[in-house]
Amino acid sequence: MTDLVAVAHGTADPRGIAAVRSLVREMASLRPELPMSLGYVDVQEPALPGLVSRVVADSKQTVLVPLLLSSGYHVGVDIGREVVRRSGQVVAAPALGPSPVLADVLVDRLGDLRGIDSVVLAAAGSSDRAALLDCSATAALLGERLGRSVEVGYISGAGERLGPVIARTPGRVAVATYLLAPGFFADRARHISLKAGAVRCSAPLGADTRIAALALQRYDHARRSLLVPSA
Repeated sequence: MTDLVAVAHGTADPRGIAAVRSLVREMASLRPELPMSLGYVDVQEPALPGLVSRVVADSKQTVLVPLLLSSGYHVGVDIGREVVRRSGQVVAAPALGPSPVLADVLVDRLGDLRGIDSVVLAAAGSSDRAALLDCSATAALLGERLGRSVEVGYISGAGERLGPVIARTPGRVAVATYLLAPGFFADRARHISLKAGAVRCSAPLGADTRIAALALQRYDHARRSLLVPSA
């Protein structure tokens, strides 16, 4: 059996820690026979390099599954480094987003939009162009489901900031929080949104069964690229 290592960013916020662990538990409940562990690229332990070394010592093949919503530094560098370091033993799945699954969850988190004129997607932000393009793709998927245009506002990194995007968006604005778990960025998204005049800011995506299934789909697809030794 090829091990699955879920890779999260890491946070000092207990709410965020609990949400990510709950998501991994949901993944494990969907695939109880699958060896699974959780590592982090920042803040928390176990750090990814040490965890990968331990897992590879017990398993010949491992798939790293980013619990990250878009490509960017952590996918390309932190996770990519482990793939290079363990070439032939470790492969990486792509980030969770963009995906229609995430757009569906965003719609549910937004709830009833009667009386809402516009929706803005709030993303953490990145200096990586690929990550920004992923967020734009998610906004487009969300817009298709809502039947209206959705723009992206960023909390950090490159790209237009969330506050100005909300301020120039006409009518009553609801903000769709494109973050996996509660924590610093989710709190900032809510604070910025309400200060800029939004009437509502949705909760983060959270430990949704659909996201757990998506992560497992990413695992299955990546696992196929591993070379299986002949008997």
